[in-house]
Amino acid sequence: MFTGIITGVGRIAVVHDLGSSFSHGKQLTIETPAGYLDDVALGDSIAINGACMTVTAFDAAAGRFQVDVSAESLDKTRGLDQPGTVNLEKAMRANDRLGGHIVSGHVDGIGEVARFEQVGESHELQVRCPPALAKFLAYKGSITINGVSLTVNAVQDLPDGQGSVVSINLIPHTVENTALGQLAAGSPVNLEIDTIARYVERMVTYTAAHPA
Repeated sequence: MFTGIITGVGRIAVVHDLGSSFSHGKQLTIETPAGYLDDVALGDSIAINGACMTVTAFDAAAGRFQVDVSAESLDKTRGLDQPGTVNLEKAMRANDRLGGHIVSGHVDGIGEVARFEQVGESHELQVRCPPALAKFLAYKGSITINGVSLTVNAVQDLPDGQGSVVSINLIPHTVENTALGQLAAGSPVNLEIDTIARYVERMVTYTAAHPA
């Protein structure tokens, strides 16, 4: 379980193929800020750009850890198959503050940045979301983008069931302390919908199909 509050910005330094076919995954070696791994143990969960992964090896002194990413996870996410900067969040402890919202670390779909521009002191981020996720998006609701808990400022439904575009305001702190500042129009992003919205949708559809 996570909160969507990024605890470090790391870098995928090495990508190693675990096999020669598309059915094989990849092993990632990730560099972290100094001291980031001091409280990490083998088997711990760390979200990488919003995708929950298990630490399979680490060197705290060198600031590096490894994860194995399955072919299924590679298919359902973006940004985990090549070197680059990534958002990191360690799993939430039971006594932690829930500063963002409840995040599972399971990517629900891939979005595409439609606009990322500075507006005043902040940045406006617009993301085109797939049709399957459109019903879960709401004004002032929560969405996780590349592992970052964000508040939706506006939702525009596209015609002919093409999905929706969400507009988000990023304050300077978020841009400076996450990897979101490297986004540009056309960038793919990992999306996770709000957990509460998921349960509400299930209750509504089940009740409609099974009236008392």
